[in-house]
Amino acid sequence: MLPAGCWILAALGSKNHYGTQRMNKVASVPAVFRKTADTFAAAAKTLPQQYFVSDEIFRQEQEQLFSKQWILVGHQSQIVRNGDYFVAEVNRESLIVVRDKNGRIHGFFNVCRHRGTRLKEDACGHASAIQCPYHAWTYRLDGRLIGAPHMDEVPGFDKADYSLRAVNLALWEGFIFINLDENAMPLEEWFAELNGKFSHWNMSILRPAKRVEYDVQANWKLMFENYSECYHCPGVHPQLQKVSPYDSAENDLREGPFLGGFMKINPGKSLTMSGNACAAFVGKIENLQQVFYYSIFPNMLLSLHPEYVMVHQLWPHSPERTLIVCDWLFHPDAFNRSDFKPDDAIEFWNMTNTQDWHVCELSQQGIASRVYEPGPYSSRESIPAAWDRYYLSMMH
Repeated sequence: MLPAGCWILAALGSKNHYGTQRMNKVASVPAVFRKTADTFAAAAKTLPQQYFVSDEIFRQEQEQLFSKQWILVGHQSQIVRNGDYFVAEVNRESLIVVRDKNGRIHGFFNVCRHRGTRLKEDACGHASAIQCPYHAWTYRLDGRLIGAPHMDEVPGFDKADYSLRAVNLALWEGFIFINLDENAMPLEEWFAELNGKFSHWNMSILRPAKRVEYDVQANWKLMFENYSECYHCPGVHPQLQKVSPYDSAENDLREGPFLGGFMKINPGKSLTMSGNACAAFVGKIENLQQVFYYSIFPNMLLSLHPEYVMVHQLWPHSPERTLIVCDWLFHPDAFNRSDFKPDDAIEFWNMTNTQDWHVCELSQQGIASRVYEPGPYSSRESIPAAWDRYYLSMMH
C-alpha cells in the first residue's frame, strides 16, 4: 500500500459500477458489444459468508492473490525526478520504488543486506543514495552496495555479493506494478490482451491532481462487486443517474482478470458537479458521451473519462476493513489552462464514492448475520458474477 501524501500533487478517488469483456480498442465501440443482461449466467449467486468474514480465507487471499499476482502500487508521475522514491507495502513486505540516476525505475525490498534493518522510514522522498540508518551501509539507486564501513577487513567480503534484493517491477501504461512471486509471468504477457486498448487516454504521461484515501469497514471484494454494476445506481447515486443512465452499460470484457465496459453520458454533460467538462481532453477521444470502467484483478479499478482518468487501489487490511486509495489524473497541458476546474469532478466523485462505501459497509454488516445466505444475482449483475468466478478460480 502506498501511504498518503506521496504524490507530487495528490490525486483523488473515483468510482465505477459496470462490467467488461474483450476487445482491442475502446475509443470506438463496435456493434458486437452486448448489454450486461445478455451475458448473464443463469442461477449465479453471491459468495458464501465465509469469503467475507473468515480470517483464514483472508490469509489465503494474501498468499494466493497478493503475493502471486501483479499488484498496482502507483504511477510513474509519483517519481518524476531521478532520485525520487516512495515506499509501498504489499502483503506485509515493505518495498522501495525508486527512479535511479539514469531514469530507470526499480523496486527493492526495504531491507538492508547487513542485519536486515529497514532502510527507508519515510513514505516518500528524494535521495542520492540509499543508506542504512543502523551501520551506514550505502547503496546506489540501482541497488548496488557502494559503502560498507569496516567490511574490507572481513575475509572474502565482496560488495558485489550484497546488492539490495530486487522485487519484480514493471510498468503498464505508466502504472507501476509489483509481483512478489519470483516466477511470475512477465507483466507484458499478463497484460497482452489489453495492448493498445487504452492508448487514446495517454495514461503514461498524465499527472495527478489530488489523492483521497477511504478507510472502509467492509471486505475488499464488496468494492469490486459494487464497482462492477449499476443496478444500485438509481437508489444510491441519484446525482450520477441524472447524467449517466444506469441501464446504459455495455461490456466488452466479460471473463477473466480484466472486466468492464462503458456507460453513456447524456449529451453535452460530464461527470462533474456542474455537469460541464472540467479540463482539456486527455487525448483524441472519439466518443465524448461515454465513460469506461474496468476492474483489473486483484486491486485496480480504472475509470476512463474524456477529460480525466480515475484510479482506485484496494488494500485489504482485514476481512472487514479495506483502505481505498483514489487518484485522479489529467493531461499535463490541462494544468495551465484557465478552464481547468478539477474540484468540479473531485467533489462529484467524492460524493459518489462515499455513497458506495456506505452501502458496502451495510452489506458487510448484513453478511455477518447468522441468517445470511447467498442471494441470486440479477441480469444486470453479470460482471460481479464473472468476478466471483475468476476470484474462486484463483483461490482454488
